[in-house]
Amino acid sequence: MQKLTMYSQAGAGSSGIDATALVEQYAPMVKRIAHHLLARLPANVQVNDLIQAGMIGLLESARKYDATKGASFETYAGIRIRGAMLDDVRKDDWAPRSVHRNARRIADAIKAIESRTGRDAHDAEVAKELSISLDDYYSHLQDSAGTRLFSFDEVQENDESCAETQSSFADAGPLDNVQNQHFRSCLARAITGLPDREKLVLALYYREEMNLKEIGSVLGVSESRVSQIHSQAALRLKARLTDWRDADE
Repeated sequence: MQKLTMYSQAGAGSSGIDATALVEQYAPMVKRIAHHLLARLPANVQVNDLIQAGMIGLLESARKYDATKGASFETYAGIRIRGAMLDDVRKDDWAPRSVHRNARRIADAIKAIESRTGRDAHDAEVAKELSISLDDYYSHLQDSAGTRLFSFDEVQENDESCAETQSSFADAGPLDNVQNQHFRSCLARAITGLPDREKLVLALYYREEMNLKEIGSVLGVSESRVSQIHSQAALRLKARLTDWRDADE
């Protein structure tokens, strides 16, 4: 709490917004974002830690917000709050290297199959491409779902560490904004091309903000199966956007 208190005492930033008033007004939004993120994080992550990081993100938003750029404060702050939470979680990478390695292998296998066939890669095909059983494939998906967050940087990732978080978009320069807008367009098209079940899971999870258990009830499957579908969708998107990332580099 010491760091948060220090920010609060700073009062209004260059934006002229009263930071203390913002904490009171937007604290419920910080808590809502924290609980939504918690649903896709390992059990060792504490919601209070996410809220603390989110509050700092909120206060930093008050200092840096520029109303002339068009975005509402709530939109701007929401991005920075999520980014602050993700940054805090990613300071310690809890996943074994094997989990990251298996996720990359799955994405590569999906890309190889879809390049050969021109259609969506099926679960059994991916498992065969990896020379593992279907049960082991689902186990790898479950491991990946427990340690990864699906976001813009998830499909851009090129190594075992996470690249930039969504918060970086808020401070990007004009050229970076053009590049990010292009990537978002490519991502939107890639999501549209996902298998129907994967597309539905993403829509229910991110747009409707349903948790995995609620989505399982809608689809008539277990919560763990929803988690696998979610993870597979993220890895499929990563595979399909590899060409965009390589061209950008």
